[in-house]
Amino acid sequence: MKRHAVVVLVVAMALMTACSSKATTSARSTTSGRAGSSVAAADATTPGEATATPTVWLCKPGAAGNPCTGDLGATVIPAQGARTLRPGPPQSPQSSRVDCFYVYPTVSTESGDNSDLKIQPAERAVARAQASRFSPLCRVWAPVYRQRTLRSLARHPGDTSAADTVAYESLLAAWKDYLAHDNDGHRIVFIGHSQGAAMLIRLLRNQVDPDPALRRRTVTAILAGGNVTVPTGRTVGATFRHLPLCTATGATGCVIAFSSFPAEPPVNAVFGRPGRGVSAQSDQTATTGVQVACVNPAALGGGSADLDPYFPTAQSPPPPPPVGTTWVNYPALYSATCHSADGARWLQVDTLTTGGRPVVGQALGPTWGYHLDDINLTLGNLVADVKAAEAADTP
Repeated sequence: MKRHAVVVLVVAMALMTACSSKATTSARSTTSGRAGSSVAAADATTPGEATATPTVWLCKPGAAGNPCTGDLGATVIPAQGARTLRPGPPQSPQSSRVDCFYVYPTVSTESGDNSDLKIQPAERAVARAQASRFSPLCRVWAPVYRQRTLRSLARHPGDTSAADTVAYESLLAAWKDYLAHDNDGHRIVFIGHSQGAAMLIRLLRNQVDPDPALRRRTVTAILAGGNVTVPTGRTVGATFRHLPLCTATGATGCVIAFSSFPAEPPVNAVFGRPGRGVSAQSDQTATTGVQVACVNPAALGGGSADLDPYFPTAQSPPPPPPVGTTWVNYPALYSATCHSADGARWLQVDTLTTGGRPVVGQALGPTWGYHLDDINLTLGNLVADVKAAEAADTP
């Protein structure tokens, strides 16, 4: 098995079943992508109820065996010329005034509709792959939450309401615990992918977007593969009333959202088209008058630019290179720009000169595009975006 089984195969299967049906279901009663009654009920949880079950932290500053910290040294593999070693930057000190709140995608293979709160190898692997490279910029907090499992998504692909509400309530409880006991007024970077992005969309929409104080403390929100929507041609509205899309390097209090494809998503695509696929998990059912957001991590102001992909070596597209570092970096291998056509909006990723280097593929077919690699294709760019926003942000 060439690529890491947990991060690729498990996530792939779970996402395939999660997004195999249209977002609109009889269990939902939402309009224009706004939260339904189940979400409102979840947000009505009292602080005592929210913290009744102690939060289990997958990543927490100072925790032993923290998968969101570790060796970040990378081998840089160009199309031509010698490979070079790039030492990993030091981790953010515990005194940092910036936190990253990370919510991981679907990885659970447990038998129930929702996962338990035990830390499994799958959660560790995906946190290491997606969140650890942010650790030099922030203290990373990642709660274990009762996400929908692969089996749940396979059994009930068209009715997600009950299990998704459990997942959200679990995340909401962890958020309230973190805010009450650990945040200490720190600025916050939100990071989520796929189901993680969907849960963060709910959280931001109901907890942060309506709260001016929390909006001021938001450095940026990375919501990859979650189908954030905006009114067609605009940068704010629909999913969020106040949090706009990022439109410039160093912009703060804004959202970076995208879904990556090598070409126009087909009409039955599960990402890049409003009201479909993962949209169900965040109660975004609107299909007209809105478009899926696309913010190019390599060029926040628009246009085309080269991506800066980082992969854990063991999870590199096959065949993984024989290097002695934990990470590999492939400069000038891909470029990206946002495109719109026929109701779809997506991050178009084009392959440049390969020089024999491995490239990503559409592992789940054209309706999925490069979804499994959304984060790692753009990871170096996203880290740079966060660094610029932190530098421009003031408490």
